[in-house]
Amino acid sequence: MTRDDALKQLSHIARARAFDRHVGSDRLIQAGLDALIAGVESPSLAMLAGLLRSEEPEAAALFDQVLEELGLLFHPPADRRAAMWAMAYWVAGQIADGSLDPATGTHLIWAEIAEELGYPEELEPLVHCSHNLEGWEASWGVTFEELNREAVEAAKQFMSQRSAAQA
Repeated sequence: MTRDDALKQLSHIARARAFDRHVGSDRLIQAGLDALIAGVESPSLAMLAGLLRSEEPEAAALFDQVLEELGLLFHPPADRRAAMWAMAYWVAGQIADGSLDPATGTHLIWAEIAEELGYPEELEPLVHCSHNLEGWEASWGVTFEELNREAVEAAKQFMSQRSAAQA
């Protein structure tokens, strides 16, 4: 793992935790160890990476301290709707870059984000992909891999709409 990969992993976990996704203490400690081995420097990183199983309850606070030291601490928008939109873009970005399984990501967008946002039109293609991936049957005449590719394309399209709106 390179230094950049380790920083990306720390940033990813920071966002997951900020969006109330469960990340176990063991994963926080392992990310710290990965970062330390990759050459990331932070005053608290060695303490995080060296936690023993009996010290796991300390992992979350130390992880946050490492994030703060590295400037990676992430706070979602305070407004709940804005936070849901931020999460939608985060999940779609992971689908688009291949770091999140399309079926898992589109299900998350459908079940936890689109529902809370009242099923906005912008998320409809990703919700549609979720339904297709969850209900897929071999008799449909389309492969599961093709549905996965459609979900990745829908995620990329969603991300490009955000980029266009920001421009």
